[in-house]
Amino acid sequence: MTIRNAALADAGAILDIYAPFITETCISFETETPTIAEFTERIDSLIKSYPFLVCEADSGIVGYAYGSKHRERAAYKYSAEVSVYVAPEYHRQGIGRILYTRLLELLRKQGIFTVYAGITLPNDKSVGLHKSFGFIEAGIYHNVGYKHGKWLDVLWMEKPLRDYSVPVDM
Repeated sequence: MTIRNAALADAGAILDIYAPFITETCISFETETPTIAEFTERIDSLIKSYPFLVCEADSGIVGYAYGSKHRERAAYKYSAEVSVYVAPEYHRQGIGRILYTRLLELLRKQGIFTVYAGITLPNDKSVGLHKSFGFIEAGIYHNVGYKHGKWLDVLWMEKPLRDYSVPVDM
């Protein structure tokens, strides 16, 4: 398996992994699968500022992870949100762990101090993965989304990537 930076040409393969999480689960709060053009634009926007990694196996792309802006206001620029998705047939093979290890390292080098992950509950696998990386619970947004006929909670977890000193670009 190879971990590499995502390219715009990967959008179709990445969307193939992501789409079932939209249509078949509550893991993503999206309710409609984006078009390939919309998804390519999304990736293009992200890779300009944050790492976006894919895991490639003999069968093609089997997982991906990326960082994104946590919030709009300027003082949030030292924080990022993180996400990881692995094709279900490749779960429990360490791919999420490999992707997150590399992603968190790149975000730390980029100057990010804290990363956040929002996890739709229940999702024991994702909570377990994040805890294994040292994420701690920051809080729960109760009944924050409605999908597939039910109200959903989102657990927010956080992980510091470095000591909280004055940022070097201040």
